[in-house]
Amino acid sequence: MALQMGFEEIKSKISSLKPYIVGITSMTPTIESAIKTAAIVKEAHPEALVILGGVHPTFMDKEILQKASDVDAIVRGEGEQTIVEIASVLAHGEKLTEIAGITFKENGKIVRTPDRPYIEDLDGLPTPAFKHFPLERYKVFGRRILPIVSSRGCPFQCSFCVTSRFFGRKVRMRSPKNVVDEIDLLIKEYRAEAITFYDDTFTYDKKRVEGICDEILGRGIDVSWDCQTRADQVSPELLAKMRRAGCEVITLGVESASQNVLKAVGKGTTIKQNEDAVKMIKKAGISVVTSVIVGYPGENVESVRQTLDFLKRLKPDDAYVCVATPYPGTELYRLVKEKGWEMVQDYSKYDTLTPVFENPLISKEEILEMRRKFYDGFYSPIYILRQAFKGGFYNRILARIAVNHFIWRLKSAFKVKLAKG
Repeated sequence: MALQMGFEEIKSKISSLKPYIVGITSMTPTIESAIKTAAIVKEAHPEALVILGGVHPTFMDKEILQKASDVDAIVRGEGEQTIVEIASVLAHGEKLTEIAGITFKENGKIVRTPDRPYIEDLDGLPTPAFKHFPLERYKVFGRRILPIVSSRGCPFQCSFCVTSRFFGRKVRMRSPKNVVDEIDLLIKEYRAEAITFYDDTFTYDKKRVEGICDEILGRGIDVSWDCQTRADQVSPELLAKMRRAGCEVITLGVESASQNVLKAVGKGTTIKQNEDAVKMIKKAGISVVTSVIVGYPGENVESVRQTLDFLKRLKPDDAYVCVATPYPGTELYRLVKEKGWEMVQDYSKYDTLTPVFENPLISKEEILEMRRKFYDGFYSPIYILRQAFKGGFYNRILARIAVNHFIWRLKSAFKVKLAKG
C-alpha cells in the first residue's frame, strides 16, 4: 500500500522474483484485495505457496479457503514461528500437517491443525527488518513516525475488539531494555522522528512503563511518542514520568457517555473514570485523543447525542467517532448475527466510518449525519489555532488534519451549491 503498487506491477514483480512463498497479511477491509493479490501471484508464478495471515484470515480461515482457490494456506494468530516452520517444511519436502496454527487444503479437503501456543518470550523475537521497507513513504505530513509493539494480549473483554482472542487474555510484555533498544535503533538507523506504541493497553503494567521511561531518560533519548490505554490504567505519577520521557499524546478508549452502552460493550469503566482520566492526562501536559463507538446494538439517537455532547464538554485534542463495526471474531459479530440483522457483505466497508448493519433503534443515515455535524463543529478555526499555538510535534499534525477537514467542508459545500445551480 505504501508503494501504491497496482496488480499489474505486482504480477511483474512476482514473475521476476519467482518466490517459493508469498505471504499476504490482511485485516477485514482489505481481504478482497488480498484474495485478488493471491490470484495475481498464482497467475504469475503457479508454483509459489500462497499464504494469508492476519486478523481476518485467522477467524475466517475456512470461509476464505472455500472461496479462494488461489490461497494455499492460512496462518492463524502469531506468525513469526509458523512461517519459519513452513519454510523449513517446504525446503525439505515434508508435510504441512506437522505445523501448528495453520489451515490448508489437501486433496480437496480443508485441514485445520491445532492452535499454536502464544509466544511467551517476546524479547527473543528479532527486530523488525525495517531495512526492507521504503521508509521514505512512511511519513505523516512529512515526518517519519515508526511503530513499536511492546506487548501482546489483553485481559479485558470489550465486545467490539478481537485482541483477547487473537493474542490471548494474558499480557505478554517485552522488557524495558529490549523496548528502548529498538527505539534507539529506529532513531539512529532509520531516522525515526516519532514513535507510536501499538500496544492495546500500554500502561497495563505501570512498573514496566516506568522502566521504559527510566531507560529513555537515562540514555538521554529525545523523541516524541504516543500510546493508547484505558481510563482505569493511568495515575498522575505515571503520567508525569511519561511526559518527561517524551510522551506527547495518549489515546483513551472512552467508548460512550451512556453507562448502559459501556456495560453492553463490556468496557468495565464508568463515565466518571473516563472524564477524570481525560482531565488527569491534560493536567500532566499530555495531549489526549478520545475514541468512542456510536450505533452499538441498543443505542438510539439520544444515547449517541449524549456521547457526542460528552466529547464537546471534555474538549479532547482529537476525537475518533467510530461506527460500531462487527468484525469477524468479535462478540459484536456474534451478537449481530444472533439477532438476524442484515450485515453488509462488502468487507471493504468495514472501516469504522460506515454503518454496516441494520440497527432498529437508529438508522445509518442518522448515525452518519450526527457524526458529520460533530466533526464540522469540532474542527473549528479556534481548534486549529489552539493546536497550532501549542506547537508540539503531534499538535501540528492535529492542526493539519483539522485544516484538511475544513477545506474538505468548503469544497463539499461548493459542489452542492454548483449541483443546485
